[in-house]
Amino acid sequence: MCGIVGYIGKKDTTKILLDGLKELEYRGYDSAGIAVLKNDKIDVFKALGKLINLEDKVNEAAKENYDLGIGHTRWATHGKPTELNAHPHLGEYSYVVHNGIIENYKELKDELSVKGHKFVSQTDTEVIVHLFESFYNKLNNTTEAFKNTISRLEGAYSILLITKADPTKIFFFKHGSPLIIAKGNEKNEVLFASSDAPLIGLAKEVVYLEDGVGGIASAENLEFFNDNYSWSTLPTSKQFAQKDGFRFFMEKEIYEQSRVVGDSMLGRLKDNEILFDEIEASILDGINEIKLCACGTSYHAGLTASYLFERLSKIKCSIEIASEFRYKEPLLTKDTLFVVISQSGETADTLEALKMAKAAGLKTLVVCNVDNSSMTRIADATILTRAGIEKGVASTKAFTTQTVVLWMLSLFFAKAKNVISNDVLQRELHTLREVPKALIISDKIHEKTKRLSKRYLHGHGFFFIGRDVFFPLALEGALKLKEISYLHAEGYPAGEMKHGPIALADPELFTIALMPQNLLYDKIKSNVEELSARDSTICAISPLDFDLADDFVKINECDHYMLEFFEMLIVLQLLSMEISVRLGNDVDMPRNLAKSVTVE
Repeated sequence: MCGIVGYIGKKDTTKILLDGLKELEYRGYDSAGIAVLKNDKIDVFKALGKLINLEDKVNEAAKENYDLGIGHTRWATHGKPTELNAHPHLGEYSYVVHNGIIENYKELKDELSVKGHKFVSQTDTEVIVHLFESFYNKLNNTTEAFKNTISRLEGAYSILLITKADPTKIFFFKHGSPLIIAKGNEKNEVLFASSDAPLIGLAKEVVYLEDGVGGIASAENLEFFNDNYSWSTLPTSKQFAQKDGFRFFMEKEIYEQSRVVGDSMLGRLKDNEILFDEIEASILDGINEIKLCACGTSYHAGLTASYLFERLSKIKCSIEIASEFRYKEPLLTKDTLFVVISQSGETADTLEALKMAKAAGLKTLVVCNVDNSSMTRIADATILTRAGIEKGVASTKAFTTQTVVLWMLSLFFAKAKNVISNDVLQRELHTLREVPKALIISDKIHEKTKRLSKRYLHGHGFFFIGRDVFFPLALEGALKLKEISYLHAEGYPAGEMKHGPIALADPELFTIALMPQNLLYDKIKSNVEELSARDSTICAISPLDFDLADDFVKINECDHYMLEFFEMLIVLQLLSMEISVRLGNDVDMPRNLAKSVTVE
């Protein structure tokens, strides 16, 4: 989850590193630090919390024009968020930054402690720099010491290391966690980053490192340890995410959904059919099942899609949580199309599930927002969601675009299999064209959620309930509330409440009921009436008036349940955000979370 950067060159090294970390802060904001080197002198700056704290320290103390440096923004895995546990980590004469998890760090730490190495942090990272120095003290060769170090590490990681023993070089290696190396625009300039955002504008040529690729960089030379790499071209212009007058990035991204969904459809929703230039209809040849795999919000988009694939494409479809799928010894057969869903394309568990499917010989497809991510480079085919930069840690527009793309894909498959009538297809296409309008936020709806939010700041929990595709929407609504308000919430299938959870019903249990007119309304109404009879506080979201609701949010009447789906989604996102605002939380950077989960 952490973000790492590196720089060799004649520009202001501290500025380059800090600017790069700003682009990666969404990956973790427990702490941040940089180590910068000139000749054989290394200066280190660390700070707890957000990057601004590190900037203040650097601006106060850094006077040198450094030759090179490495930087890190941390999401804590091993060791509490303290300055001592912040990266970069020190040996006697070397520093390292690391993204990932060293699984055998305890074994290595014990081994090194016996040899007299002293550890000051609780992290797994610190063993890397001590292991390197242990090998160097024996071999007196930095290259061999680094190679030997890499050979001993187990887990998923990317690392950058600098040392006084070889003060003109940065040592790098990638295994599982993302790392990019770039030739800077200036002569004798090299840059490193966990994603391409910090590099755009500073470089044109990059290598998206594959697993098992490492090497040594200096101003004059780039040495790779093997030939498994290739150079790519970066965009020349940089997209900057600005708040554009909104209070938070999350708020801006909620309001952007109407536009970005249009971008998702562009060139794909054409005349009377769905077109995907990225794939052929033949992708379904020999396929009897679709297996979706994802984590978090992407899992909820996949769960929504599983209903649509079976309803529209008439093909068996199941959805797996990637972190569970990896370890259940799944039965993978070649008549299965394996589809992974990810905003970043770097989610560790989903990436590993994709590799498992590839190794088993399955056809693979990734639905992703980031081109040139690890998943897009591995999968047989990629469909980009085109959501644009999403800065808010709690995902909004990524979910919306994923759901729309997967819905379109279900229609593409239905047409390819000839299992959908033209009338049904045209109705679905017409509905898709109405989605951007359904996502336009009225002042009335936003003001309603602001007023309601003050009633939902206490209690002992929330149930979000729905049926059919509104069940995964309930899960997503509960997740949004948990992520940014820190209030306990669960999403539940409405019909399952009487199988146990209804025992919790009382006035301090808040029920957010999703009640679409066009899909199982009478069923969900009955379920909500059962909760109301047991004094649960009901907030109903529906186009139809509901007398038993304590609070009611009226959405527009629509002629298709998926339009209701997106109108309700807006209400859930805004309500969660406004509750978080009233509680005084950091909406864009909620505690304990990171945008891209690149560790297990």
